[in-house]
Amino acid sequence: MSEDHLSYPIVYAEWDILNNLVGDLSPSSIFVIVDENTSRDCYPLFQSKFDHAHQCIQISAGEQHKNLNTCEVVYDQLLQFGADRHSLCINLGGGVIGDLGGFCASTFMRGFDFIQIPTTVLAQVDASVGGKLGVDFQGVKNMVGLFNHPEMVFMDVDFLKTLPENELRSGYSEIIKHAIIYDHKLWQELCSTETWSDNINQAIIQWSVDIKSRVVAQDFKEGGIRKILNYGHTIGHAVETLSFDMEMPLLHGEAIAIGMICEAHIAWQFGLLELSALEGITEYVIGIYGIQAEYLQDVSKIMDLMKHDKKNKGDQILASLPTQIGDCTFDKAIDQALVEKAFLYYRNQ
Repeated sequence: MSEDHLSYPIVYAEWDILNNLVGDLSPSSIFVIVDENTSRDCYPLFQSKFDHAHQCIQISAGEQHKNLNTCEVVYDQLLQFGADRHSLCINLGGGVIGDLGGFCASTFMRGFDFIQIPTTVLAQVDASVGGKLGVDFQGVKNMVGLFNHPEMVFMDVDFLKTLPENELRSGYSEIIKHAIIYDHKLWQELCSTETWSDNINQAIIQWSVDIKSRVVAQDFKEGGIRKILNYGHTIGHAVETLSFDMEMPLLHGEAIAIGMICEAHIAWQFGLLELSALEGITEYVIGIYGIQAEYLQDVSKIMDLMKHDKKNKGDQILASLPTQIGDCTFDKAIDQALVEKAFLYYRNQ
């Protein structure tokens, strides 16, 4: 078990601990939420390790299904299977499963217990930790949701063996983010390996999770320092949302990679970040994700989407910006002129 600094345990590959916790909870019924991908790739491992009888609820995979319509599907299945307030929901999958499954468990009959079992890098190092739950609404990411703690977050790197390289790379962006905003030593560790994929291992994942846990423990409801975890996401979420209507939508981590470079440039424009740090971030991130400037063509639409960001206050678009490798500030108001200069910088790499 990690030193997680939260009120719930984060456990790595110790299935006996998971099974014992479920036994101690003694739920009236257990439901496992999967999508077609985790049903095929991850559920067999889960079944071989999990000792308790349960019902399986399958939803459609993908961010486009992270909405209230899918919640209705889950609610309907819970009703049919006779779920009650003493039931337990286990969310087996990536960030969509964790966010939506946790939201459904927290709202059905005003809530029952749930456990997060993230099966992607992105979900393990980011989405499953911190208690943020919810769904997208009218094209805006995570617009409807709440904060709520799981009973446990359970991780097993064996699940990651089922992932294609582009999904691994997508999740890796959140590890990079944690290094930039909080831990210069982790940044040095990431940069010292021959390839980024060498860093997809339990030690680095635990290190990254520990960073997020430390931040969340200080500020569960995101009133202050937790906002630094949104670095790269003010621009990144908007770019990601706009890409859904394009022929090749971006994966979340690919969009956040764009956002991290652009927001680092904005930090440099403010005089918060030294040029050498900006150049280091840019070189490392582009070396992994390349340049995808075609997603930055419609600045006005990106700005419109940024105006719906939950971190904003009034008509101000607020961003979290790095001040050096290993430190970050938040609630910095940005405008279109700053964003356009950042986009130009990105395109010119």
